[in-house]
Amino acid sequence: MNIKNSLFLFGFILSFACVAEKNTPINREALVKRNNPEVIVFDPLSSLSVGNGEFAFTVDITGLQTFPKEYEQGIPLGTQAQWGWYNFPNPKQFRFEETLKEFDFRKGHPESYPVLNRENTQRNREAVEWFRANSNRLHLGLIGLELGDDIRPADLQSIDQELDMWNGIIHSRFSVDNAIYNIQTVCHPRQDMISAKITSSETPVVNIRFGYPTGAFADFACNLTKNDKHSTVIINQTDQSATLKRIIDSTIYYVKLEWQGSAVLTEKEKNYLLLTATGHNLSFNCSFTNKMPSGLTHSFDDTRLAAATYWQSYWKTGAAVDFSLCTHPEANELERRVVLSQYLLAIQSAGSTPPQETGLTYNSWYGKFHLEMIWWHQAQFALWGRPELLERTLPWYNRVLPVGREVARRQGYDGVRWMKMTDPSGLESPSSVGPFLIWQQPHIIYFAELIYRLNPSPETIEKYYHLICETAAFMYSFAMYDEADDRYILNGIIPAQETLRPETTINPPFELSYWYFGMQLAQQWRERAGEPRKPEWDTLINKLSVLAEKDGLYLAAESTPDTYQNISLTSDHMAVLGAYGILPDSGLFEKEIMRNTLHWIWDNWNWGHTWGWDFPMIAMNAARMGEPEKAVGALLMDKRTNTYLLNGHNYQNEGLRIYLPGNGGLLTAIAMMCAGWDGCEIYNPGFPDNGEWNVKWEGLARMP
Repeated sequence: MNIKNSLFLFGFILSFACVAEKNTPINREALVKRNNPEVIVFDPLSSLSVGNGEFAFTVDITGLQTFPKEYEQGIPLGTQAQWGWYNFPNPKQFRFEETLKEFDFRKGHPESYPVLNRENTQRNREAVEWFRANSNRLHLGLIGLELGDDIRPADLQSIDQELDMWNGIIHSRFSVDNAIYNIQTVCHPRQDMISAKITSSETPVVNIRFGYPTGAFADFACNLTKNDKHSTVIINQTDQSATLKRIIDSTIYYVKLEWQGSAVLTEKEKNYLLLTATGHNLSFNCSFTNKMPSGLTHSFDDTRLAAATYWQSYWKTGAAVDFSLCTHPEANELERRVVLSQYLLAIQSAGSTPPQETGLTYNSWYGKFHLEMIWWHQAQFALWGRPELLERTLPWYNRVLPVGREVARRQGYDGVRWMKMTDPSGLESPSSVGPFLIWQQPHIIYFAELIYRLNPSPETIEKYYHLICETAAFMYSFAMYDEADDRYILNGIIPAQETLRPETTINPPFELSYWYFGMQLAQQWRERAGEPRKPEWDTLINKLSVLAEKDGLYLAAESTPDTYQNISLTSDHMAVLGAYGILPDSGLFEKEIMRNTLHWIWDNWNWGHTWGWDFPMIAMNAARMGEPEKAVGALLMDKRTNTYLLNGHNYQNEGLRIYLPGNGGLLTAIAMMCAGWDGCEIYNPGFPDNGEWNVKWEGLARMP
């Protein structure tokens, strides 16, 4: 056989092998396990968590919460549940109405918003601050090792800690003062409970400590110095268990301890208990409930088995993306971020209420959640074949529907206006920014559409149709008709790019595009439900303003012609790119001008003032624009707010050390870059076809 034929045959075999490899199912266990985080030195930014979406428990290098002070300015050692909220006393009887201020953005249409305003009276300002801080999320309690008052993290030797994501368990090994400890930590998949097994050459002692809420904007939320303000009462005790009643002003919850083997529970001081083993082994459960617990829970082995069963099922179902065949030098890093983000979002952002930016780890914005961010946390669940995790949260919209209706009514609009910064009650939080945002409004329509695409059934329509209709009713009534130009405009708002002000902002591009997309979908849902399209909604769709441009670039808003000369307008979120990336083509823009805008932003943006989800947003825009090099480059851009720590958390700055919208945005962008979007016929359209990005995937859904 001549050389030419030999080369041809070799190439054919190689091509066949590549196709066969691409069609081979992904080894999901190997994919997950090769990305397990391992900690071998003390690092306050490398704490690890276990959880189940409703509850999370974050540990230090001991596998428990032994050193909370040393981690407080890193990733704090939180114990939080979706139900765990607290209100400080309100002795001055502040009323929500005292936070409202009237605005007249639409000339003759006064509307009131709860705002931070320096012009307010002293009482108004105090009322605003009270409602901003209440409700705040509770730290439910610390569970650590009692190693001695003088022991610090630097005293620990031979540290070897691993989060086994395949089985949902943390293994921690270390030595201190010649004592060797092996600790396993796991969270029950269906209960707000952790289990731990301690094996030691010394007698292990576990401490259980409780703090008082801080009410701070962003912190650990656990003040261990105010023992006079709260109490812990042992209301039931046996040789193997104890039930504790926690009393914080009018808030009450319960903690149940159960242990296997011989141990003694004692009180060291107020709100500080010790569980002391009589041998070298101690296994225990600690569950947290807002109601009096009853009956026995499980042994450590029961909980470990339940967690392993849950997590193996989680990884075996839904989607998977494998970068092991890629030759790009940063492919392994991208895979690490993707796998860890799947784990973090499942434990932090998949509960019965929308997630806060810092999940169930520590408080940011008083522990409240931001409804415009729910898309960044949770859209990825549907795209990654796990819509049931998204649908855990969506019933909350029904629970707060009356509150949203009242907001719309108070401001003179139809339907329901979804709040921005809120808590489980749905009450708006006063702010100089939040109440003026509107891009959270169409999210429920987007979510319902993602779910319908996976389950196009009458049951899905029945479940979400009423929410879509009420959401769209507000959107229609909110858009203002400009008679002079025969068009609809959006004004009186702060857009996703929050450097703009409501008094002057007109027609920000992302909001215009989202209004178009949301109203189009609402009409489609009417037809699916057997109802006629609303003619007035079609009029709005057809007469919505197009995106404003100047000098071949799309502006941050029609009202900001100086967008590219004003640094405040080239900071924060480059939301203009979301108009084509997060969203499909609306027909409100020209693609070449959008391409010019992408390139200008890439070369000139004020990158020191960005957020973690900005990079996935750029990637999605670049992918739709047919520029996969920029799509990948955005996800791997070397910027502070695009940093992913050892544990997978998206670091922003010293005040916001974790930021889960960045993780969720990454997964959404990867889904799009692999599976594409409606009408896209390219395999892996978001990755360069240069031989370096042989990305394997299975189970992903297309974006609209």
